[in-house]
Amino acid sequence: MGATKSHIFTDEQQRFAAFARVLSHPARVAIIEYIAKQEHCICSDLTLEIGLAQSTVSQHLKELKQVGLLKGNFEGPQFKYCIDTEVWDAIRDQFYHFFTALNPQNCKADDTY
Repeated sequence: MGATKSHIFTDEQQRFAAFARVLSHPARVAIIEYIAKQEHCICSDLTLEIGLAQSTVSQHLKELKQVGLLKGNFEGPQFKYCIDTEVWDAIRDQFYHFFTALNPQNCKADDTY
């Protein structure tokens, strides 16, 4: 899709797609799972837990922050992250609505038309 075509989609569709895109990478899913279990998380903990290089973890954290899933505070020389629960709840509700509001028809690929 060309960059100029995004205007034909609603803000809600674009935000939902951004959430889906950011959740589509297993490293970001692992990062979210780890952070969600912690009271707070220091970035260097993630490199040990996830097993990826610091620069790779930082890039994934950036993606998660861009959609608003993470918030954090500087404390000394390290940055601490946590899940933004308001955004988390909004994403959960949006995914729930998407999957429950649509009622796809049971189509069989071998049907002839």
